[in-house]
Order: sequence, then C-alpha cells, then structure tokens
Amino acid sequence: MTPADRAAGAAPNNAHEFSVSEISFALKRTVEETFGHVRVRGEITGYRGPHSSGHCYFGLKDDKARIDAVVWRGAFQKLRFKPEEGMEVIATGKLTTYPGSSKYQIVIEHLEPAGVGALMALLEERRKKLMAEGLFAQERKRPLPFLPEVIGVVTSPTGAVIRDILHRLQDRFPRHVIVWPVRVQGETSAGEVAAAIRGFNAMEKGGKLPRPDVLIVARGGGSIEDLWSFNEEAVVRAAAESDIPLISAVGHETDTTLIDFAADRRAPTPTAAAEMAVPVRGELVADIRDRATRLMRAETRLVERMRSELTGLSRGLPKLADLIALPRQRFDNAAERLRGALSRVTTVKRGELHKVGAPSLAPIRRNMAEARKRTVELAARAKQAETRHLGDLARRLDGQGKLLESYSYHGVLKRGYAVVRDAKGAPVRAAAGQKAGDALEIEFADGRLGAVVAPGTAAGGAAPQAPKKPAPKKDGGKQGTLL
Repeated sequence: MTPADRAAGAAPNNAHEFSVSEISFALKRTVEETFGHVRVRGEITGYRGPHSSGHCYFGLKDDKARIDAVVWRGAFQKLRFKPEEGMEVIATGKLTTYPGSSKYQIVIEHLEPAGVGALMALLEERRKKLMAEGLFAQERKRPLPFLPEVIGVVTSPTGAVIRDILHRLQDRFPRHVIVWPVRVQGETSAGEVAAAIRGFNAMEKGGKLPRPDVLIVARGGGSIEDLWSFNEEAVVRAAAESDIPLISAVGHETDTTLIDFAADRRAPTPTAAAEMAVPVRGELVADIRDRATRLMRAETRLVERMRSELTGLSRGLPKLADLIALPRQRFDNAAERLRGALSRVTTVKRGELHKVGAPSLAPIRRNMAEARKRTVELAARAKQAETRHLGDLARRLDGQGKLLESYSYHGVLKRGYAVVRDAKGAPVRAAAGQKAGDALEIEFADGRLGAVVAPGTAAGGAAPQAPKKPAPKKDGGKQGTLL
C-alpha cells in the first residue's frame, strides 16, 4: 500500500488479481467438472433448425428459467427424431460456459421426447393437419396393378427387409426389381425417402431404366423414435403425390406411421407387401388350366347339342324326289295340254280351210306359216321355261345337298375324330360297359378298322391291342350316326 493510500484511509486488499480470460475459463472448468453429465427436462424454445455448419442452437425452458442448448453436427445427425418448437424433451449432455458472452449452456449429446405421450400428441396433431388437407382421402388411392412388370423398392440396401421382399417375390412370381437405397433412420432419412419416391415417379416410360409399375416403401420394426422418419411431412406428401401406386410396409403389424394413411395400400410387414404386389404364379397357371378344361367341355357339349339338333332337323327335310315331284307333274300336264292344243288348233284350222275354200292358197299358207311360227315360239318358250325351272330345282337341290353334307358327321371325321361302334353297329359313347374281348369297329374319314377291347383296359383302361379283322357290316352299308 502506498503512503497515499494510507493517507486516504483505504483498507488493505491481498486478493489475487484475475484477468477476464482467467476467471472465465476457471468458471468453465468448475462448471464442467461439477456438471459433467446431466439430464435436463424442458420445452424447446427458439428452435430455427440446424445452422449452415450443421450445428443446432435453441433453448430449454420451464415456467421459471431458461438455459441455452447446442447440439453439435455429429450428435444432431444421430437424433432419432427432428426437434420442433414447443416440444417437451429430455436432454442428456454436459454443462459448460461460453466465455465470449459469459453464458452457460448445455451441450446435448442425446435428445428424446419427454415421454411417449408427448410424441404421440405431436403425431396426432400432424395427422389431423394432413388429413384436413385431404392427403389421406380414400378417393385419392389408386388400385394396384394385377401383375406389374417392374417393382420399385425404397429401403435400406442392407438388412433383412430387402432380402425378405426379394425372396418372397421369387417364390410367388419373379419380377424385375429396382432398389432405391435410402437411410431408414436418422436426420437425413426423411429427405432421402421422399427423394426416392419422387425419383421413381420422375422416370420416363420406355427410358433406359424401366419405370416401376408399383412402389414398396419398406422398413423393419422399431420404436416410435426409430420410425419417426416416416411420420415426417416430406415423406407423407411425397407418398400422396405419387402417380405410381404405393404400398407402405413400415414396421410390424402393430406399428402405424403417417405414410400408411397416404399410401394406396398398407402392408403389415415387408413380406406381406411383396405378396400384395404380385399374385402366385402357380395359382394362375392352375386357374388357366381349369378354365381351359371347362372351355373344352363346354365346346364339346355345344357340338353334341348342335349335332342332336341337326339330326332332328334332318329328319324333317323332305326327300329330293318329293321336292321335284309336283313341279314335274305340272310340267308334264302342261306339255300334254300343249300337244292336244296343237292338234285341236290344226284340226280347227283345217276345217275352216275346207269351208272357206278360198280361191287363193297364199293367205292360207301365210296364216299357216304364222301359226306354225307362233307354235314354234310357244314350244321354244315352253322349253326355256322348262329348262329354267329345272335349273332352279337343280340349284336348290345342290344347296340342300351341301347343307346336308355340312351337317353330316363325315365332316367331323375329316377333322381327325372317329366313330366307335360295337358289334351290333350301335355307337359306343363311353368306356363304361365295355368288356374285355368285345369287338369294336372304328370308323375314320378314310375307312373303318376293327378293334377288340384288351384285357385289363375295360371301363377306363388304355392298353392297346393289335387290330383284328373287322366284322362284316350288319347295317347294310347305311350311313351311321354319331348319336
């Protein structure tokens, strides 16, 4: 102390003199050593999203105090959900000071919602908001294609999910699969999933890379924080805007995310999504074979019914002789009357000639010539009429013959079928009732063959026997019938 100080009555002071930096860093060490690991519960305030550097700054508050908080970029990328203004959270980290402004703050290493109830309340609020915009409307949903050529899958390229989907598709109906690799958890997950959905929709049809006919967005199960990326608005809006039908397969059957409401179909598991995307190939083949069998049976029944109808109609057709008998009779009567008329006209004219006794025979000869000419013309007309009538009858007869031939069973034989008759000449309609040793006759388009039912093949057997000499025909050479 200087004499001037003593003279002024100042008290002596032996305290250590600190610089501003020294005391600031001393306080920093004290705070960090005392509060090296703390958990703080509070409400997020002043949140504006991550800085350009990747760090995130905001505050935590309750009803009486506020503390600054910072999340470094590495820790922020590992957060399971995105912080939002007003969200109540539990922050885990360490307290420190910032000497540049004489403030203390918490450096957050882990952040979680303050209970599932708070997170579910946020989820419900977001769901109501998006539903009010019509993103979950039923009329927006599109039907899935029955058999897509290309399937696009948005998921992580590693893990069991993509293997389960590919394995299930291979079992049911192998299709061309395009995988768009994304992170399914973490800060960048939502943006990558939304970009993948929009990327598939941006593909052009007929391009170098085929455009998918259906999309599957898949992820395995997890907690609500693990699945939070699929509750983000970016993902939900991308799913709702997709022109390609989309199947959501996020989590297990009990897990529900907002993308499930925006998707065209929701699958309880990724494996179930693959089952929704394609049918079972074996079942389709069996169904086609069953339909083909039913079609053949229906066609056979139709042919049999038409054959029966044709046989019935053929019985009602008149015989050819009956068709031309009446016209022939009318022609004969007309010809007979013509001959009599000519004789009568000649007699009458001759009598008139004798009565008149005309001095000149020229008029008579002229009249006779004219009469003879008219007679010849009448005869020619009659002949032409007879020829035309017979031609019409011949054409009608030829048409009826062709119609009868088209309905004949011989046409069926020419197409490769055969008629089987027993020893009495009756058609054999089924294998049932035939005994070994029975003689049969098989008629083909080019002839007939004899056959004998082989032992052990009656009523359904199939062992062929060497053909025997056909038995002599007992039907007198008459045409048989398929019925």
